Amino acid sequence: MAGSSLRVTEIFFSLQGESTRVGLPTVFVRLTGCPLRCVWCDTEYSFSGGKHWALEDILSEVARHKARHVCVTGGEPLAQKACLELLRALCDAGHSVSLETSGALDIAGVDPRVSRIMDLKAPGSGEVARNHWENLACLNAQDEIKIVLADEADYQWARAQITQHALSEKCTVLLSPVQGKLTPADLAEWILRDGLAVRMQVQMHRVIWGDRTGV
Repeated sequence: MAGSSLRVTEIFFSLQGESTRVGLPTVFVRLTGCPLRCVWCDTEYSFSGGKHWALEDILSEVARHKARHVCVTGGEPLAQKACLELLRALCDAGHSVSLETSGALDIAGVDPRVSRIMDLKAPGSGEVARNHWENLACLNAQDEIKIVLADEADYQWARAQITQHALSEKCTVLLSPVQGKLTPADLAEWILRDGLAVRMQVQMHRVIWGDRTGV
């Protein structure tokens, strides 16, 4: 661990706004950088900049908040090789750790104690070609798949993937509407109409705090 460092955009303590951990007090470690450019991205400020933190200093800052749950996010955290080391160290420190990842990079090397919240990019994201489909074989019951939807065409695509790959049998599947593009009511109606075995979610942190960062 000595000498390892990562580029960090921010570390903050808030309520988890997404996934099955929604509402839980959580320390977020947002790493800098992302190779994708989803058209609906709401964290573009993390694409560049940031500051280099020694791994030991990240662990100390996380511990300062005395929270059990930690979420490593981005950007795309796996774009930094030392992310895998950070995830292991957080687990070793006794935290319940989740990783938010785009699904474009290999997740096989992630510590098995980590809950991987993996995006599957729908066509409306502009990055559907970046899906690393081999990741699906790595998923287990503690992991989650998130599909962000901009319109009904995205929903139809997601429904087809859920059926074709039996995604709901692998892990929890989360469907999320793009804020300002797809109304939650429409998405809810489609899910109920089709009887999909998924969980719909909205970004709770944006409901509470709007577009503020660091919350």
